[in-house]
Amino acid sequence: MGKMSWVPIIELERCRAGGGTFVACGGRELAVFRLAEPDRLYVIDNTCPHAGGNLAAGQVAGEVVSCPWHGWKFDLTTGVCVDSPQACVRRYPAEVREGVVYVRTEPSP
Repeated sequence: MGKMSWVPIIELERCRAGGGTFVACGGRELAVFRLAEPDRLYVIDNTCPHAGGNLAAGQVAGEVVSCPWHGWKFDLTTGVCVDSPQACVRRYPAEVREGVVYVRTEPSP
């Protein structure tokens, strides 16, 4: 109990290239961002802390996603809001194994 575990959440080919994909995982709502050149993957909580916007549907510029509701911007590498550093979303370690995206989570309380 209490140890982190790697969980498969989605096939890489189902992740939208250059943008976000919504994934529900064990009671969490996640946004998986698949970016190229170089290929990289970021997984954050899908819900914007401002008003609950769907971050997976946001526009990505570089390594920053903009919430589609009010334009709040979050750095995908840290989860921190670009304009208001006290606001942030949780970021999850992620890796691809045999074409499947895995994230590391800990058990829900």
